[in-house]
Amino acid sequence: MDIFFMNYGLLALKTNWLNNALVRFFGIIHNGVHSIVGNPNISYGLTIIIVTIIIRLLLFPLNYKQIRSQVKMSEIQPELKKIQEKYKNDPQRQQQEMMKLYKENNVNPLGGCLPLLLQWPILIALYYVFNNLAIIEPNIANVTFLGLKLMGTATSNPGTWILPILSGILTYLSTAIMTPAGTGDNAQAKQTRNMSVGMSIFITYMSFKFTSALVLYWVTNSLFQIGQTLIMKAMENKKTVKEGLK
Repeated sequence: MDIFFMNYGLLALKTNWLNNALVRFFGIIHNGVHSIVGNPNISYGLTIIIVTIIIRLLLFPLNYKQIRSQVKMSEIQPELKKIQEKYKNDPQRQQQEMMKLYKENNVNPLGGCLPLLLQWPILIALYYVFNNLAIIEPNIANVTFLGLKLMGTATSNPGTWILPILSGILTYLSTAIMTPAGTGDNAQAKQTRNMSVGMSIFITYMSFKFTSALVLYWVTNSLFQIGQTLIMKAMENKKTVKEGLK
């Protein structure tokens, strides 16, 4: 792995500090994994998965605030719909009543946006790292993981389509479970569903062009996010039920 840090030294001149920090972090984690699993075809893939999970754990406080905000918005959706229907011909009064409802329930409709924005620099830096592993670490150029060339892309062989297709499915699921539960048939709900489908199709298309290493990162990230969201939503709902019984 000495070559890794030599290449890092050259790359540091061209990238920002966050990219560089994650490059070093990837090298440290791979050193540890490689000392246990000597086969590079396994160690590099495992490192991508482990690094992704560690970053998600570090971002947990931000994710918690984001998901908690989504849960609270979900709880007041029925009341919001009533207000929208009752004052559909009076937009100003409708807005006033909605803001009143937010205040009464201690809900910030934009509460989930700031945590998401704060995470973006890190997620973009991870994108950089996993998309440029062949430059950072030349030894990975011919490495395969689970039969897929990590620095290759999906080919005409259907066997290479599993990660791109999985990335699209998980993107849809991760978006769907983060969407506040509502009536399901109104225009806003339909628009949200269409956006979820559109995003999953776009991610699937792009995943056929991205390297398998980057798609593996995306799949791992989505799986972790789905599991974390389901657990946290269950905890928040349980907390709400207990508070309602008091």
